[in-house]
Amino acid sequence: MTPTLFGRWQTRILLLETVGLTVTLFFCVGILGPGFGLAPFFYLQYILLFGIAWDALYHALQQWRWDHDWPAALQWFAALWEWFFFVLLFEIFQARLPGIEDFNLGWFSLHYGLVWLSVFMVSQSLMRLIFPRWRFRGGQWLP
Repeated sequence: MTPTLFGRWQTRILLLETVGLTVTLFFCVGILGPGFGLAPFFYLQYILLFGIAWDALYHALQQWRWDHDWPAALQWFAALWEWFFFVLLFEIFQARLPGIEDFNLGWFSLHYGLVWLSVFMVSQSLMRLIFPRWRFRGGQWLP
């Protein structure tokens, strides 16, 4: 599949707000970790917002590839870059975003890693079963 930019956005929003939110709830209520209140929810929303901007860049970079495709290996590098961006933002630049009072690198990394891995696995498996035409519409699940 060669995703369109709109398809990338639709897929990111759908997966983060379903699969990502499910994983995040475990962090919010304390099933995974000591219970962080709403901070993991805000992390997820910032990941979504910044991710929409990153998708524009990824889509532009994808156009330089000979097949205009984005293989799974490059998705892993994109995930690492997005994680590193947040570490820079919170640890190095000491950014204070609404909803996030205390940044803990370890718990953030675990949360980000589990959300990303869950979203990646669903995008590579269940999305193809639930939305069979998703791959042929450039990643768009809404017509």
